[in-house]
Amino acid sequence: MGSETFSFYLMRDHKGMMWDLLLYIPTVTVLASVGFKFWYGGNHDFSYLLLFLASFFLIAGVNRIFKTRLMLLPSAPVCLSMNSEHIRLTQRDGKAVDLVKEQRFYPDYSGRSFGISGLDGSGKRLQFVFHKGQFSSSSHYEKAIEALKRHFN
Repeated sequence: MGSETFSFYLMRDHKGMMWDLLLYIPTVTVLASVGFKFWYGGNHDFSYLLLFLASFFLIAGVNRIFKTRLMLLPSAPVCLSMNSEHIRLTQRDGKAVDLVKEQRFYPDYSGRSFGISGLDGSGKRLQFVFHKGQFSSSSHYEKAIEALKRHFN
């Protein structure tokens, strides 16, 4: 890859957000409803489990939608840049994070998302998920995947 730098500016993924809502709303609703049914039916142990799962999926869904799909949280990446030495993520709050050690690339076999993790300069482990809909076009998404594969080989 040499000293070449690749930068990809990200945008909100409204289509993906709709799919996530169609996934998380029924899941949380069913888990909570059945959990309350078991609670009032006297089976408190199973109710705790189901309500915990409903809470977990609610938090995971809200984080996924607000951070990766709509990029509303301050720590949401809005730009992905990379060169031969590091990967830089510019966050919504304006902070730039460099992944300098133990960088990992996690491609999705379906080709719709990928993950990146690594340690920043202070040794803090960070991980980020990117979706195809966050890139301005499919070709930009493919270029990002190819640049990451070259970076990690």
